[in-house]
Amino acid sequence: MGSLLGIGVSAISTAQLNMLTTEHNISNVNTRGFHRQEAIQASNVPMSSGAGFVGSGAHVQTVRRMYGQFLDDQVSSASAQAQFYDTYHAEIKQIDDLLADPNTGLSPAVQSFFTSVNAVANSPTSVAARQSMLSGGETLAARFQSLYTRFDEIRNGINTQLDAQVTGINSYAAQVADLNQKIIDAQSINNQPPNDLLDQRDQIIGKLNEMVKTTVVKQSDGTYNLFIGSGQSLVTGTTAFSLALQNDPNDPTQKNVAYAIGGAYIPIPSANLQNGGALGGLLAFRNNSLNSAQNALGRVALGLAQTVNNQNRLGQDLNGVLGGNFFSIASTSPTIFNNSNNTGSASLTSTLSGNAGALTTSNYQVAYNGTNYSITDSATNTTTSGLTSAQLITQLGNAGVTLAIAGTPNAGDQWLILPTRYGARDISVGITDPNKIAAAAPIRAAATTTNTGAASIDLGSVNPPLNANVQNQVRITFTGATTFNVSDVTLGSTLATGVSYTSGSAISYNGWTVHISGTPASGDTFSVSANTGGIGDNRNAVALAALQNNNSLANNTAGAPTTTYQGAYAQLVSSVGNTTQQMQVNSTAQQTLLDNATQTQQQLSGVNLDEEAANLLRFQQAYQAAAKMIQIGSTLFDTILAIR
Repeated sequence: MGSLLGIGVSAISTAQLNMLTTEHNISNVNTRGFHRQEAIQASNVPMSSGAGFVGSGAHVQTVRRMYGQFLDDQVSSASAQAQFYDTYHAEIKQIDDLLADPNTGLSPAVQSFFTSVNAVANSPTSVAARQSMLSGGETLAARFQSLYTRFDEIRNGINTQLDAQVTGINSYAAQVADLNQKIIDAQSINNQPPNDLLDQRDQIIGKLNEMVKTTVVKQSDGTYNLFIGSGQSLVTGTTAFSLALQNDPNDPTQKNVAYAIGGAYIPIPSANLQNGGALGGLLAFRNNSLNSAQNALGRVALGLAQTVNNQNRLGQDLNGVLGGNFFSIASTSPTIFNNSNNTGSASLTSTLSGNAGALTTSNYQVAYNGTNYSITDSATNTTTSGLTSAQLITQLGNAGVTLAIAGTPNAGDQWLILPTRYGARDISVGITDPNKIAAAAPIRAAATTTNTGAASIDLGSVNPPLNANVQNQVRITFTGATTFNVSDVTLGSTLATGVSYTSGSAISYNGWTVHISGTPASGDTFSVSANTGGIGDNRNAVALAALQNNNSLANNTAGAPTTTYQGAYAQLVSSVGNTTQQMQVNSTAQQTLLDNATQTQQQLSGVNLDEEAANLLRFQQAYQAAAKMIQIGSTLFDTILAIR
């Protein structure tokens, strides 16, 4: 009877554990990260008898998680990439919406400004038209500043989000280390896996992986070691390490992720964290899109301001005075940041060279090794080494920046040069008096009325840069039909003699160019002098208006500008739009991969209520049968006891 009752007890115990496991599955059907569990059943050791071995029932060896490491790793990897693309797309879409908006974008303001310039060209003496041009310039500058402000808000938002991500990562790392300890303790009791603790740990690692791409290495004691970046330990056994945000030593406006070790924080290169997770998405967006887009906007602002200023200085205002700068550019364009770890006394300062076409959308990292300088272009990620200070100055001059170096650098000193980042913020209209718009040309060319030949001269144009003697009176005297002499009457000097004459060819002196056409006679003279009383002259206003369609930006290898202001802005809008579209497509595709991986994983690990309901009935019937077995055994035992 003892064996009969024993088998019944083992059967009822086994059925009960199966029912408990099934009920546990059903109750956790909506628990995120839960893995379905299954009681693993085995036969007890049989008893030997004269008739052979007789079975002694069953027992539950363990409760197993339906866990496939490969499937869970697939879900984890797909989730990290999905968060990366989702985060990148959400951030860059802000810029895309801002730049492409017909109301808040730049193109309408540029068009409005040049419409007002054309109004001055059509009516150079109209104060109302001139005031409209000032207002158009102020509106344009305000639009640049508004766009910059939004870029700056996005940059500050990135720093705030990075802080939240780092705080979350540190919290999850501490929880994983704590669960590692609990799992060790639980396994030490009966050497059985604590399934629910394992699920909790996997769930936290899944959340952690959504923040930063994490590599998991399982240890023999059941703990997990976690690594990020290029191998930095986030969790080792029961010890959690922490991350922190620090000011970038090169650029104090942005934060970098650092790793805590030995009481110190060591920066982790951003590129090492851009392989997945929301943290990687934020860093990739900032480094690959935000910086270049802000620089591109600044280049348009500075390029437009410089070229308008250059042309306005070649003209003459309504008061008969040579023109000045129409736009004002703050001294913070370009900006140079000294690395906070510099030990030398060297100071680098810079100004814009005035060559708008040479400006790029790059930042430049300059380093000194104790002998020479090196410079790294952020856009192309190329480094030029072994430069002397003179060569460094020339290199940056080719990028539209005039560099000056004072003091003595020490080996290891670094500087970050930002030629255009703050350009959209740093421009404003530099004049308030509409009379100071230089609509007229400062020179006038004329033929002497006593000339006997059949030659004529055009009005002439002024060449950049402005020559100090541009308004001096210059006389061109023909010594025959094919040669002429040139003299500066104001200075009383001879500029050239015996110059060959070709009808219609350019004649340039003192910063101006004229064209004489036809057949002159010996002794014919032509003069180029100040445009006295030329208030109705619109030649410089026409040149200002033509800037809208001139190629002024983005020099090619030959040093010639290749695009207009609006062309450069369109390139920015197109680049941001293409990247936004790419991130959206990648995000959608990655979400599909994640859904597929999750579906495959759930086929193994997910709870199927229909299946569990069937199991519940099956184990209930087994329990009832086991109870009946015990009842029968008890009845038989009572029958034996009743024999007398």
